[in-house]
Amino acid sequence: MDALSTILEAVGLRSVVYSKFPLATPWGLDIVRDENSQFWRLVSGSCTVGSPDGRIIEMAEGDLVFVPHGSAHWIADSATSLRMPSPEFVKARREGTPVFNNGDNKTILIAGHFEFDYQSLHPFLKDLPPVIHIRQYVTENQLLLKQVTQLMLEELNNERPGSSVMLKCLSEIMFVNIIRAYLEQATPDSGFLSALNDPRISKALKLMQDSPQNDWTLESLASEAGMSRSVFFNQFKKLVHETPISYLTNWRIRHAQKLLMTANSNISEIAASVGYQSEAAFNRIFKSKTGQTPAVYRRNKFLK
Repeated sequence: MDALSTILEAVGLRSVVYSKFPLATPWGLDIVRDENSQFWRLVSGSCTVGSPDGRIIEMAEGDLVFVPHGSAHWIADSATSLRMPSPEFVKARREGTPVFNNGDNKTILIAGHFEFDYQSLHPFLKDLPPVIHIRQYVTENQLLLKQVTQLMLEELNNERPGSSVMLKCLSEIMFVNIIRAYLEQATPDSGFLSALNDPRISKALKLMQDSPQNDWTLESLASEAGMSRSVFFNQFKKLVHETPISYLTNWRIRHAQKLLMTANSNISEIAASVGYQSEAAFNRIFKSKTGQTPAVYRRNKFLK
């Protein structure tokens, strides 16, 4: 499995598509901060976004705006339109109260969010910028986003058996293509996304993630990546923002957290499966990273 796919499984990517919103001009929403990553896809009409980093983004039809960290932002037909707080908008829609439906010029948006297991927050998520603006279809990945949007619209317009599952799967495909399109569009030269784009560093990430039980060393990882020890260390730290061994340790603990919740294995077996032959060493490192021993972590999670 490639490095990004393994990471997305580890962070528990889940998605929700809210609906297709037809909004009559003038309209506007103030989106409050929450823990989810919102996306907005402009199907037709006009749309302006006040991004978390202070920029004003004028969206064209087919554009997508993704707010990875759940930061407060606003979205409206224009920067001067009055805006309704998003909780009020959601409440009105649930109660069947008409909102933003008086007018001829209609904007159609597809909106939703992505959820992650924040107890397993990964450098990949931390390194995403405050906002990602994917412009209308130019590259292959952006054309894939267009196709995904069209399929979403079909499911939203014609609810059929399995539509909710279809929308969930399509939105997860959308997330991967957002990342692919962003890498094509922005070509970041530092941070975790650039590490995924670097064939040698990405190979080392894949090896650690696929086989955390192996006795990896700086030397063995550098050799597998086809780099000298010092060049590998410096390049990895520049892109990932931590050393290879630090990343390996954190990955092992994240994987162990998942196993403690999902596997019937005892703690010594889980320790061995993530590269610790000594249960005492595993307990010590796990507690230093999570604040709890593996046994307490497992017990507390099952009590919730």
